[in-house]
Amino acid sequence: MSAGTELWTPPVDVRDRSRIGAYLRWLREHRELDFAGYADLWQWSVDDLPGFWRSIWDYFDVRAYDQPTAVIDDPAMPGPRWFPGATLNYAEHVLRMPGLAPDDPVVIAYSQTREPVTLTKRELREQVRRARAELRRLGVGRGDRVAAYAPNIPETYVLMLAAASLGAVFSSCAPEFGTRSVVDRWQQIEPTVLLAVDGYQYGDKPVDRRAEVGAIQEALPSLRHTITLPYLYADDSEYPGDSEYAGDSEYPGGFEWPATEEELTFEPVPFDHPLYVLYSSGTTGLPKPIVHGHGGILVEHLKMLALHHDLGPGDRFFWFTTTGWMMWNFLASGPAVGAAIVLFDGNPGSPDLGALWRLAQEAGVTYFGTSAPFILACRKAGLTPRAGATLRGVGSTGAPLTPEGFAWVYEAVSPTVQLQSLSGGTDVCTGFIGGAPLVPVYEGELSCRCLGARVEAYDAAGKPVIGELGELVITAPMPSMPVGFWGDTDGSRYREAYFDVYPGVWRHGDWITISERGTCVITGRSDATLNRGGVRLGTAEFYSVVEGLPEVVDSVVVHLDGEGQGELLLFVVLAGDRQLDDELRARIARELRTALSPRHIPDEIHQVRAVPRTLSAKKLEVPVKRILTGTPIQQVAATGALANPESLEEFRRFARKS
Repeated sequence: MSAGTELWTPPVDVRDRSRIGAYLRWLREHRELDFAGYADLWQWSVDDLPGFWRSIWDYFDVRAYDQPTAVIDDPAMPGPRWFPGATLNYAEHVLRMPGLAPDDPVVIAYSQTREPVTLTKRELREQVRRARAELRRLGVGRGDRVAAYAPNIPETYVLMLAAASLGAVFSSCAPEFGTRSVVDRWQQIEPTVLLAVDGYQYGDKPVDRRAEVGAIQEALPSLRHTITLPYLYADDSEYPGDSEYAGDSEYPGGFEWPATEEELTFEPVPFDHPLYVLYSSGTTGLPKPIVHGHGGILVEHLKMLALHHDLGPGDRFFWFTTTGWMMWNFLASGPAVGAAIVLFDGNPGSPDLGALWRLAQEAGVTYFGTSAPFILACRKAGLTPRAGATLRGVGSTGAPLTPEGFAWVYEAVSPTVQLQSLSGGTDVCTGFIGGAPLVPVYEGELSCRCLGARVEAYDAAGKPVIGELGELVITAPMPSMPVGFWGDTDGSRYREAYFDVYPGVWRHGDWITISERGTCVITGRSDATLNRGGVRLGTAEFYSVVEGLPEVVDSVVVHLDGEGQGELLLFVVLAGDRQLDDELRARIARELRTALSPRHIPDEIHQVRAVPRTLSAKKLEVPVKRILTGTPIQQVAATGALANPESLEEFRRFARKS
């Protein structure tokens, strides 16, 4: 693995200025542990799991009603129990909002559907108090499921915290999800209460969702109550189906939970009690309902937000996400470390790609999180947003960020921000590879493995390797690994998803190279690997080259097994009305040969109108490959899980005849 250019160096006084520096001083004083640098700290964190995770518990003052009898009962995977015997509540810790005064803003929400909304610490607690009381009135108790068909707005956030305070289980779907996608998810968990918006504005386009809500209600016999939120329309009189009420009050968004004298209290639940259910993309079959627990999410997010992202009182934390992506759940924990969170609902490209950067300036964002495709789109559009003085960090996830994306952030946004490219997933609701204030940023590389995450690269023989491409595995448990899958009573689906290849070792499904200095490069999904003549090629570097051409807007590449080295097929989406011709084909081949190798030159290059993507913008390489080998479209992907299901149709004409 060649060394990338160093783009950011930790300041000399980083240990005095950062939260991880304060944590190191605490370890020295309270644990008599002294670490020379991040590498030593990481090694201890994965070698001494009880010592490290107990230090997180104590350092962040996690408050339990019943104290744990141990940190971990048995480190063997799958199935270790963390902090057995402990009872606590996630919502209670979020609503502590340490370091914030009662009138400090803690939720700052922007929307293309209505005017901005700000909630102070006092107001957030008040809204959760009222929502909790109303849920109780509707019969919601410990273990009941509460669902939200709602965007990234304060009402959704309040509902999640209110449900958690009761020990109920929360689940959200973004309103851009179609009826089938929502029903596929929620039929599995059988919610009793639904909060739903009537629609939303996406840029300058109104999107009415009233019919979808009616269809969802009809398909979910478990629903006892629906709470409607008039978000797009002021008058909800045409709302279909059963509705408890629609808010109408002085709340700045036009919605407020009913007044009540009931106090805000928190139900003590076991450490692994279900907090919320997240879902796999569901591109094939039903989405997997991934259950996360109160305690695991709490300690993991305290660690990541404070020690890795350096967030605390005075910070304003933004991540562009919908309520259908795990980054919303990650963002939601910001107040637990004293950071205010900035929400946005709308089209990030409206009126242009600079909209979110302008929002960050207006809101005083100190940490700006987004996706790698968004950063690369900004670069391709020639944006130079020039961040203000408040911005200290930029986060990127959802796909590998190319070296060109790294360079753009430092050239066009700010030469002083710390860029953290993260890799993790819905399965752990966090990043297990990312950055930290103590380590440099190198172009095209994830800076470090995160504390408490024993990430390794396995070769073909299942042995750990350094400096070589390998299968990304996690060889020691993490507290935020799923409690399980909903309804998977014997754990068989859970074991099959992560532990079917290496017994006792979590296989994540990515290719990774870990360098001698501890940095990492993710080169794509291992199930979408390009295998040319026995040499494995990752897709991420391929896209970096192809989509670097000004004519190419998007692309997808697949390898089909066959005689010899098989076939490598590239499909490109071109800008404007540009047509693929032999000259452009030759340029693409030349760029791939020069930048990568002759093995990367496709056997065929074809033009398509769109690349199929999930609702969270991930490319669907494997379904495309299956269509090309003759599998019917209805068998390769659940179209409701796609942002553009019509895009699959076009690949049928390229299917190989058997």
